[in-house]
Amino acid sequence: MTSDDFPPTREAALARLAAVRPADYARSRNALDGAVTRLSPYLTHGVLTLPEAHAGIVARHLLDPQHKLVYEFGWREYFHHVWERRGEAILDSLHAGPLPDSSYADALPADIRQGHTGVPAIDRAVATLYATGYLHNHARMWLASYVVHLRKVHWRTGADWLYGHLLDGDLASNHLSWQWVAGTGSHKPYLFNAANVAKYAPRNWHSSGTPIDCSYEALDRIARDPVAVAAGARGDALGESEPPLLDGPPAAHGYVAPDPAAAHGRDVWLVHPWSLGAAPADLPGDTLPVAVAIADWHRRWPWSARRWSFVAERQRALAPLLWLARAPALVAALADARGVHAIDDPHLRQALGAAGTRIQWHPVPRLFTSVAGTCGSFSQWWRRTRLAD
Repeated sequence: MTSDDFPPTREAALARLAAVRPADYARSRNALDGAVTRLSPYLTHGVLTLPEAHAGIVARHLLDPQHKLVYEFGWREYFHHVWERRGEAILDSLHAGPLPDSSYADALPADIRQGHTGVPAIDRAVATLYATGYLHNHARMWLASYVVHLRKVHWRTGADWLYGHLLDGDLASNHLSWQWVAGTGSHKPYLFNAANVAKYAPRNWHSSGTPIDCSYEALDRIARDPVAVAAGARGDALGESEPPLLDGPPAAHGYVAPDPAAAHGRDVWLVHPWSLGAAPADLPGDTLPVAVAIADWHRRWPWSARRWSFVAERQRALAPLLWLARAPALVAALADARGVHAIDDPHLRQALGAAGTRIQWHPVPRLFTSVAGTCGSFSQWWRRTRLAD
């Protein structure tokens, strides 16, 4: 897989969808070279919705509601169920993990950032992340487990770092997955060893003779011991240069300050980074699409240049205007619009904050029915939801 495997187009998303083989997915999804869908960048950014993805698959294949692929779609909506109800609390430990939060470091060691730990499974994961902006879910879990349980780095530090480099970074899915691995969002820490890597990864990922080459019982003891495991021998470790994370789009993408005159008296459809699909059909016929990036939000959550390119190219295909501004300045520029419409994604809600009260929010298309209250586990949510009609 290369960095060009995710063209930011609807056509590419539909082609990826058409290639999904549910039976192959169920059989091989845990292997790094397995038949996973790689739809996640298109789903995160709204190029495809979950209902569209599901419909596209069932149009070609029998897909039982309990199929592993439907289950995986459910995890995405479950994480958003938690975020919509817990808000900023998902950025803190949901409950105590194997060790107190104070036992973990708040800085990521340089050898991890550089893919230079001497553990091939970790170093290959970092190299793949930087080269492509994508990681198989198994590799994400291995990386998170190593960072938290062996190197004693706080899960939030690792989650923030990984989020910035992922093309499909979704705050709920990413940060709650790290909590699940850390044991602050699950009942026990997720652990892996060299035998697990050998079962599911190519040979150059195999990690015999490294700190993860031990039993699960030994790994559990390590996870509950506050002493960090030292980095392994450097040997044939790769050594990577971490790409910079940018708090705004590169100038070449052509974003400009908002122009209030362009929105005056018009209905405006906000083409925001998590809504890169078609506008709703029921908008007024003269609605102006405006692509937006919220500057203050990206100062908090910077992205790689690769992700900025993905979003900017898709926004340019959907809107004649690309605006970059802080949330108050954006809303002020829209003050004289006839109406301002947007898909109600929690990323944008967080980015706009109190400034978003004038937005006419359109619901995110859901694959599953809404569940009242807050479910403390995926299994609880899964029992209470069903596929939407």
